[in-house]
Amino acid sequence: MKQLAIGILGLTLTLGGARAAESVSVPATQGGSATGTARRLLPDDADKAWSMVEAEGKPPAPPAEWKGRQPTSDEVKAFRQLKATGSGIGADKAREFQERFKDHPKAAEAKRLYRELLEVAVSLGNEGKVSELQALGPDPAKAQEEVAAAAVGAKLQDAVAQSRKLQSQGMEAVLGEFEKRLMVLEKEFPERGEIYAAYLEIAQLRGGEKSKELMAKILKSDKVPPQIRAMAEGIQKTQERIGKPLNIAFTATDGRKVDLAQMKGKVVLIDFWATWCGPCVAEVPNVVAAYERLHPKGFEIVGISFDEEADALKAFTAKHKMSWAQYFDGEGWKNKFGSEFGIRGIPAMWLVDKKGNLRDLEARSDLASKVEKLLIEP
Repeated sequence: MKQLAIGILGLTLTLGGARAAESVSVPATQGGSATGTARRLLPDDADKAWSMVEAEGKPPAPPAEWKGRQPTSDEVKAFRQLKATGSGIGADKAREFQERFKDHPKAAEAKRLYRELLEVAVSLGNEGKVSELQALGPDPAKAQEEVAAAAVGAKLQDAVAQSRKLQSQGMEAVLGEFEKRLMVLEKEFPERGEIYAAYLEIAQLRGGEKSKELMAKILKSDKVPPQIRAMAEGIQKTQERIGKPLNIAFTATDGRKVDLAQMKGKVVLIDFWATWCGPCVAEVPNVVAAYERLHPKGFEIVGISFDEEADALKAFTAKHKMSWAQYFDGEGWKNKFGSEFGIRGIPAMWLVDKKGNLRDLEARSDLASKVEKLLIEP
């Protein structure tokens, strides 16, 4: 049975074992937190003022010096303090905007941003903003959202529980039952994005034409959250690659030249993975075993690493006897091929046939048997 575990389903379902990452951002503005609006922080031009306020809600990229290495705990602490101060100043600007430019179209958004930045500042330890946040009282919109989320969440969990009763009949029966129950919930909660997130999970597990149908359903709706839509678009684009050649060429970490176009006649596994990804590491023994047994018959592997530290990658592959070529550029989730092919979860394993065409997007399941079938094709 495939392993699944994204929050909504709880069917042991996972979106590729993607690592949760904490990012630390440098605040756009540094210095002490403003109190009140006695000292103006914004210009008299309302549109220019809004540009400054809006910028506070967009966290900048992590420090360049952190690229390719793990920051120390002291560095993280220092930047958290800077962000706490910066968020406090951002809150001051947002409050000033809504007070000075009450008739501006962005006044309501400034009010929302004011609370959000206060919450960020306080959560990061800006004690000077605690009383200001408390004075705002509970957020009615957030409370309403929490009630709605709890209602749909409870119904989804019940649908999961009922669907899992069919596990003895196999995963296909479980997913089919869950999809039927989702269709009922979709009518009850037509505005909730969680329903489409669950549809997306089913689509990723079922594959084939059923997956394509669900992707089309998701993308047709105007209720789909942006993140889910982006994921669905990426998966749909990937599905369209089936039966077509992949353009992959690079110099591997060991200096080898790799060009998929020159590997026709071989069955090739494209393994998107990382040493920090638990599910990826768990698959290594299976992949190594398949490689050692089938490599003499024409099976090759091309690794696409999502690591950010070359030494860690080289040490891991040497230790685990992963002798095939590895692509590495140190960009993590932004690496060249991961971005080009819309990879949003790892491990992701694709199989390319002897003619050089992509044939399977779910090679993780029954890898060896799938490779053997492709090897006997003309």
